[in-house]
Amino acid sequence: MTLVSVFELGIVDRLRATPGQTAAELGDAVGAKPDAVEQLLFLLVKEGFIAYDEETGGYRLDALADVAESDLNRALAYMNLIKVTALRQLFYLTESARTGTIVGLKELYGAEGTLYDAVADHDDLNDSWLRLMNSVTANIDPWFFDNIDVPSGAQVLDLAGNTGLGAIHTYRHKTSPGLRVTTFDLPDKEAEALANFRAQGLDEHLSFIGGNVFDVIPKGFDVVLIKHFLDMFDKDDVLRILTGVNKSLEIGGQVNILVPVYPEDIKETDNYNVDFFPAFFIGAAMGQGGPQKLTVYQHLLEEAGFKVTKAITKDAAEIPPDVIPVQALLSATKVA
Repeated sequence: MTLVSVFELGIVDRLRATPGQTAAELGDAVGAKPDAVEQLLFLLVKEGFIAYDEETGGYRLDALADVAESDLNRALAYMNLIKVTALRQLFYLTESARTGTIVGLKELYGAEGTLYDAVADHDDLNDSWLRLMNSVTANIDPWFFDNIDVPSGAQVLDLAGNTGLGAIHTYRHKTSPGLRVTTFDLPDKEAEALANFRAQGLDEHLSFIGGNVFDVIPKGFDVVLIKHFLDMFDKDDVLRILTGVNKSLEIGGQVNILVPVYPEDIKETDNYNVDFFPAFFIGAAMGQGGPQKLTVYQHLLEEAGFKVTKAITKDAAEIPPDVIPVQALLSATKVA
């Protein structure tokens, strides 16, 4: 919150434009007491983000001066998500764990259900969540599509595809004659999804089916994609979803899954999924869920009637250090 506050006050932008300003000058510019500015900047000086000149009393950007704008915006999106959708709600983490509901959303917003229900009615939650989710999707999708096979002319179902961004990415990355991609999600997503398809000039190639994955999953598709979804649920519901997908496919049908995973060695220090996701899903998003180890997802696919053909985790060296999720891809085929 100290780091976020320094950005929100505009101090970083001020120092980028005019290095060497004192706490008094910064305070006057951003509308805060110089003492408060000084207190907030102690941590940033300690961490090397900002430098302080003892002789002049002036501040300048240190490590922050070398951060590309795209990297900075991505990191700020994560911090904003944590501030808006997590910190307040996590005051009620214990109660959420006991009840399997997001107690913080009810206490703070009067909202029943999950974060994904609440974003429809609360712009602050929606803006914070959607900004990051679209960024995560845009960053990871090229890797995902480079590593899956979509046969030419296939009929593809994007399961729980929200308002169609995944379908658009699928068509762009895997274009072939006759390829058709259908978004499957709750009916209230349809109007926005269809508008997004028209805006991209892809409405003749993309379509929408309304429904619930826990009821019946549509048939008639060769490939099913499940992205940014399975980690929202506990293992029993994950198995229900995968079993439903299996029933919807013919023998030989394919499923491709993109999901954050925990390391097989939970003490691994360069994987931050364990640091973030348990509290986020249980206390701020779903009241349940959270990623699993890659081997757990493999076992669940096999139990649902699939043969796993690929299971890979994105190389941590290719992931920017400010990005939390370490994503994995699993491909599987329905067997008799």
